Amino acid sequence: MIRCLVVDDEPLALNILEDYIAKMPFLQLVKATTNPIEALTLVQAGEADLVFLDVQMPELTGIQFLKIANGKAKVILTTAYPQYALEGYELDVVDYLLKPIAFDRFYKAVQKAQGIINPAAAVSTPAPAATPAQQPDFLSDFIFVKTEHKIQKVYLHDILFIEGLKDYISIFTTNERIITLQNMKKMEDALPEKHFIRVHRSYIVSLDKIDSIERSRIFIGDKIIPVGDTYRDDFFRIIDGKNV
Repeated sequence: MIRCLVVDDEPLALNILEDYIAKMPFLQLVKATTNPIEALTLVQAGEADLVFLDVQMPELTGIQFLKIANGKAKVILTTAYPQYALEGYELDVVDYLLKPIAFDRFYKAVQKAQGIINPAAAVSTPAPAATPAQQPDFLSDFIFVKTEHKIQKVYLHDILFIEGLKDYISIFTTNERIITLQNMKKMEDALPEKHFIRVHRSYIVSLDKIDSIERSRIFIGDKIIPVGDTYRDDFFRIIDGKNV
């Protein structure tokens, strides 16, 4: 078992990582805390093998935490700010997860950590497809997005499509439109490829929500979404693979 700590000053971020860790049979949660000093004490006492560490925290930043911990536990950084990636890797972090964190991206990071912490176990660990309990359940999987006044939970199966605008994106769900300060590339990386595809520089669609396709236009409900030239070949290759 790999003993894990989760350190983040946002309780909702702690909740999602706790849920993800619980799905992994080779991970054991030691503590989830908003207090980086408490977590650092546990690391220095040798009570954790792997730390999921937020970068921006008021008492002690993730980068400061890394320097003080001095390699006593492996670290996966979790943050909404990509500018810290280079410094994190210079301090020998295992991986760098950008929020909102999708389960498939989390899975890749912990598989990488297992390969470093316990290589023999990593070789014998089945791939996700071999053990259904290790797979993200699309009906219950979700992401958190920051809106103007709160952090909102969005279930993946509710998403119809996502539209990118100048400085933000709109997530259109079965019930509402959610606006968040985010870029399309980051959102694309957070979504499972099995269910979502980028079809235009301004659009990501949920494959199972497509009603019909006419030439280079996708129909989802009363919305018509164009397929961009850059994305056309990949999109229709996936569609052709689903034809029966």
